[in-house]
Amino acid sequence: MTTKTLYFDLLSDISSAGMKTLYFDCRTGASGDMIVGALLDLVPDRAASLARLNAMGIPGVSAEAKDTARCGIRGVGVTVSVNGEVEGHEHGRKGRRAHRHEHHHHHHHATMAEIVSAIDAMSVSGGVKAHAKKVYASIAEAEAKAHGVAVSEVHFHEVGAMDAVFDIAAAAALIEELSPRKILASMPEVGGGFVKCAHGTLPVPAPATVNLLEGIPFSSGAAECELLTPTGAALLRHFASSFGPMPQMSVEKTGVGCGARDIPWRPNILRAFWGEEMYSAGTPNGMVSELKANIDDMTGEELGYACEKLRAAGALDVSLVPAAMKKGRLGQTLVVLCAPEAADEMAAKMLRVTSTFGVRRADMSRYALDRTIAANSDGVHVKKGAGFGVEKAKREFDDEHPPVASEDA
Repeated sequence: MTTKTLYFDLLSDISSAGMKTLYFDCRTGASGDMIVGALLDLVPDRAASLARLNAMGIPGVSAEAKDTARCGIRGVGVTVSVNGEVEGHEHGRKGRRAHRHEHHHHHHHATMAEIVSAIDAMSVSGGVKAHAKKVYASIAEAEAKAHGVAVSEVHFHEVGAMDAVFDIAAAAALIEELSPRKILASMPEVGGGFVKCAHGTLPVPAPATVNLLEGIPFSSGAAECELLTPTGAALLRHFASSFGPMPQMSVEKTGVGCGARDIPWRPNILRAFWGEEMYSAGTPNGMVSELKANIDDMTGEELGYACEKLRAAGALDVSLVPAAMKKGRLGQTLVVLCAPEAADEMAAKMLRVTSTFGVRRADMSRYALDRTIAANSDGVHVKKGAGFGVEKAKREFDDEHPPVASEDA
């Protein structure tokens, strides 16, 4: 097979797999069941996907998904029951508050270790399990920080805990099924007023939700109710790569997830847009710092070692360019690319691992394709890039040409 044929075969693979963007519109809040509902509204066969979710093997948990309307807008409403009991709804969002164990002895509470065991026992892929454990761990850490206790002391009401496990695992499984290239979200609206929980009446956003939103822009809006739950915040934080206005997209489908409460003056919905991002040539989409140093007193082996150290430190790229130095000496220009926020640390690293006495820095815009790396059916990792009207792919050389063992080995 020629290189040209291989390249276009890979482009065909990209088209068949779909290099799509998933954008969550959270301007009316988000909860776990709303995210699951919106994703179920996007998948090709909702009934089949729901059957797989109900077969994940969470003890005593079952879910229903029905066409629902909020302010006249059709969507999918998801109801999760645990041993026949549905978690209480507070302000139209599922209340899943964590407690210190000593405060509540009349209900069984689940620890984080029990939740991890339940996730490990599910009939889902390893990737879904990994995502689910990370998302739930972030909720436990947020609750622990809010109450000033260790994560091991955080106990979740059993019904709410298993309800949340379903929502989190279901969202991860549906995202795995859709396989978007990129997941983005709007700035979420959290609501206002107060919410009741085991600790009393707390201001909205609840302390755990605030902790999960650290570093994420959000607004309160005019609503006097809780619009963003901890589960919704944790899912968005984990899966969305950025929060902001919707990019230019050619939308192929819109999924709508409905909240439990029908708020008469605003649609209690979460929308998920599925389609292709539109890029316009001539618009940079990132920044990069270029660090340079001229070196003429290091051997090739020493420079090679320095380059390895810089790559290991997180450099985006490291290269050596031949250069003519003073008095006709031959030398090298060491060029390092890195994220602007990492430039100071990377420059210090260059000064440590090379003989140079100075590093020059230039910050510049760049045009970069969105990249993913995944193994194909042959076990070969393929790097795929898309953007600016371009799609390309390349098999990893080392996967197809493993090192040959020496005869002395």
